[in-house]
Amino acid sequence: MSTNIELRQIVKAYGDIEVIHGIDLNIDPGEFTVFVGPSGCGKSTLLRMIAGLEPISGGDLLIDGQRMNDVPAARRGIAMVFQSYALYPHMDVYQNLAFGLETAKMPKAEIAVRVAKAAEILKIEPLLRRKPKQLSGGQRQRVAIGRAIVREPKIFLFDEPLSNLDAELRVQMRVEIAKLHNDLGNTMIYVTHDQVEAMTMADKIVVLRSGVIEQAGAPLELYNNPKNLFVAGFIGSPKMNFLAAAAEAGAVRTAGNLVDLKRPAEGVKTLGVRPEHITIADGSGVKLADVRVDLVENLGGQTVVYATTPDNQPLNIVLEGQRPVALGSTVAAHIDPARVHLFNAEGSAI
Repeated sequence: MSTNIELRQIVKAYGDIEVIHGIDLNIDPGEFTVFVGPSGCGKSTLLRMIAGLEPISGGDLLIDGQRMNDVPAARRGIAMVFQSYALYPHMDVYQNLAFGLETAKMPKAEIAVRVAKAAEILKIEPLLRRKPKQLSGGQRQRVAIGRAIVREPKIFLFDEPLSNLDAELRVQMRVEIAKLHNDLGNTMIYVTHDQVEAMTMADKIVVLRSGVIEQAGAPLELYNNPKNLFVAGFIGSPKMNFLAAAAEAGAVRTAGNLVDLKRPAEGVKTLGVRPEHITIADGSGVKLADVRVDLVENLGGQTVVYATTPDNQPLNIVLEGQRPVALGSTVAAHIDPARVHLFNAEGSAI
């Protein structure tokens, strides 16, 4: 059965230095929640407090309604997968999977059943008699996840588990962890600095900065309706374009042009538009500006154009398919007003 997690005004301080500032968050049963944010934002610290590996300085942590602040990590019904595989080099895969259960004095027959089940889920049955040094990075990470599965926890915690893998393996393991969640249905919390991982895996993304939650919600909610400049710039790849802007005569002055967005823009200081929401075809939206093409990347499925606006602001454009865009040429950039984001001087969405 899936488990609910509730954080009420959670605080973490090291002496006089507070690093987590009164966080409130509810994680529904069976939800895959991803903590994302830049290095030092507090995401791993928050995860470790939920796990019981860091004491909570203030507030309440509730698991299924029970306060867990002072409950030892081993009794919280949680299994954690770390960035480091931390496998025992002298043990084979079966022994690595079984070790924690043996330490807990579980009967050998039950251990064998659990190990076999985990190996089947992770497709590592042929590896059970290999030592860690005989495994690839992806195989080692599967074994590390398997050690969590055999414990049959209520909650899985992942602390940047794919950071040590190459790009191709990261994509493969991302898919496998998402499938694992679908198969098991457990509540899972996953920490990463990679917003692509967050967008592709999460039911809920929690964007953290400097120990506070900037925004929490479904991936497409954060992509389509970011609350501020920070979230807008962090969610989405390539990154959103930000152009200096000002309200003028019922329109917006930006990129050296007066653009009528057909919407209120009082107090605007920044106009945001995603590279994939800019086109260069005539009649495809409101004209933003004529921009100079500085660099073109032909990726096969997409054409990425790096350009400069008439008032010397960078503008990146992502076009679908293979488009003949000449280096040094001038192209007319068009935008859909409904897909433009406006921000005030404080960086909040208008």
